[in-house]
Amino acid sequence: MGVCSFFPLLCLLLFFSRAGALFGYGLLCCQFISSDNIVYLEQVYFNKVLLLQYNSTLGKYTGYTRQTKEIADDLNKNHAFLTQEKKNEEMCKTHLSSMVDDFSKPAEPSVTVTSAEAVGSKHRSMLVCSVYNFYPKQIRVTWLRNGQEVTSDVTSTDELSNGKWLYQIHSYLEFTPIPGEKISCMVEHASFTQPKLYEWDPTLGSKMNRIAVGTAGLLLGLVFFGAGVTCYKKDTTGQVLVPTS
Repeated sequence: MGVCSFFPLLCLLLFFSRAGALFGYGLLCCQFISSDNIVYLEQVYFNKVLLLQYNSTLGKYTGYTRQTKEIADDLNKNHAFLTQEKKNEEMCKTHLSSMVDDFSKPAEPSVTVTSAEAVGSKHRSMLVCSVYNFYPKQIRVTWLRNGQEVTSDVTSTDELSNGKWLYQIHSYLEFTPIPGEKISCMVEHASFTQPKLYEWDPTLGSKMNRIAVGTAGLLLGLVFFGAGVTCYKKDTTGQVLVPTS
């Protein structure tokens, strides 16, 4: 396609001379500037030096050496080549626009609010609001206590890339629990029509502790049961039952 179709030696092959190896290659490029401004380029390089280029903004070829300027003049007079470059430009715009539309769709985050022990304090608690897998990167995470924004004892990470265009962020609130108060994490993002609140459930930790204790008790009971069965089998091994008259 394009330059590579009529300059195969420059685009695809390694050349060798007495001075050493020389390398020529061609580059086809769709440059995205904005949704309505996409530029199509075809470039020919030799030893990293640009020799010839087609630019869709100019609608013509440009040579950068004496020889390639002559080639560019001939190509600009060739209607078939210019028509093909127009087709390449339209194909570039079509495919790149659809890709940009897919990438630019907001991805709604998943949010969890959990508790953790505050380092260096026996009386204060730490809440963590973790926000995962959101796009675009811009996001606002705040804490609310009984509906009022909390500005002190709050720290946050930067937006961290997950790869694949997605991000995560974590916000921390250090506080002293007060019975009856309501603490929420509020997230504002382009994927939401309005801010969303994620309330901390103070009973969740105790529920998880009860489950953990119950599970540990069950496992301990199974261990003792297994040990008892083993001892019983050892005690009864070798014994012969004699019927009584």
